[in-house]
Amino acid sequence: MKIKKLMLSALVVIILASCSTSQNVNKNEMETQVLIKTTEGDITIKLYNETEAHKTNFVKLVEENYYDGLLFHRVIEGFMAQAGDPASKDAGLNAHLGSGGPGYTVAAEICPKYYHKKGSLSAARTGDQMNPTRRSSGSQFYLVTGKVMTDAELNQLETQMHTKFTEEQRADYTTIGGTPFLDGQYSVFGEVVEGMDVVDKIEKVEKGKNDRPKNDVKIISMKIKK
Repeated sequence: MKIKKLMLSALVVIILASCSTSQNVNKNEMETQVLIKTTEGDITIKLYNETEAHKTNFVKLVEENYYDGLLFHRVIEGFMAQAGDPASKDAGLNAHLGSGGPGYTVAAEICPKYYHKKGSLSAARTGDQMNPTRRSSGSQFYLVTGKVMTDAELNQLETQMHTKFTEEQRADYTTIGGTPFLDGQYSVFGEVVEGMDVVDKIEKVEKGKNDRPKNDVKIISMKIKK
């Protein structure tokens, strides 16, 4: 379940679930925070209320201890760190990782106000050819590291992607960085609020085959912060 680095040239007409407009979503509700304890240090993420299906599913898995013991099985410097494959628990060095999950997917919640700035939490998924409605993996996620972009690079991406970046997006992408070429394709449902230095540390570890860290980077536990 790989996140593509290159944009598809063809435009695909699809129906996507956008930000939740359910009346059950309280815009003023405090965002849920999750503490991720890893072998490289602690990371705290917050989950967006507007991406309600992803938030509910993630909280459910955390409370079931689903992620405890899983690996960051795919890490690419200047791009992202991916985890959440249940097959990665106690996986051998030659194990094929990246296609596992809980047996279900989550409907896309691609919300324009949330984009792939550095520190964003997003759901992994299979590619458009097999997954034209861009449903998310039931468990796999990635934390964006990315890189700082220039205005010229963003202008070029706007042409390629047939889109227009907002002033807020441009400000983030030209200062803290991110992966703007993924915007509009994957469901961003949270962001790092503490421990981005740990994510930076993870992305710089030595990698082997299939971008798997040579020394396992493990999620020790995840807990909802009260």
